[in-house]
Amino acid sequence: MTNDLKPGSPAPDFTAIAVGGPHGDGESISLSSLRGKTVVLYFYPKDDTPGCTTQACAVRDNHEAILAKGALIYGVSIDSPSSHAKFLAKHGLPFPLFSDESKTIAEAYGVWVEKSMYGKKYMGTERSTFVIGSDGKIIAVHRKIAPADHVPTILKDL
Repeated sequence: MTNDLKPGSPAPDFTAIAVGGPHGDGESISLSSLRGKTVVLYFYPKDDTPGCTTQACAVRDNHEAILAKGALIYGVSIDSPSSHAKFLAKHGLPFPLFSDESKTIAEAYGVWVEKSMYGKKYMGTERSTFVIGSDGKIIAVHRKIAPADHVPTILKDL
């Protein structure tokens, strides 16, 4: 939908199934229900792929530091809740993942984009992170963020 979300913009609301962390095997959660808390939404292409695993494990290893700064963190991908459950269990991830099989969230945040690999074009999720303030407005946007740079960058934002 939009790729022009920037600091100060209202974060697009959504409702989706969150798996893991306090949501266990899956619970329908809306972003607006988290109002009053700082929320980090990080979009990633696919469960259990090398870059996405590196990124998720870095969040896992720094989860307490993120919580200590007063923020909640949620990963978002187009994978199914069952795929998320396997990914969470395999890597001991303590934070929840939103399932966006319909691509509604990715489109609302402008991260469902045309990509290219080996000259072939296809649609996919752009690795991006949005830090959302307790008032529901975006504090920071990081597009095409490298997995290794993700956690240090968001810790600076918090």
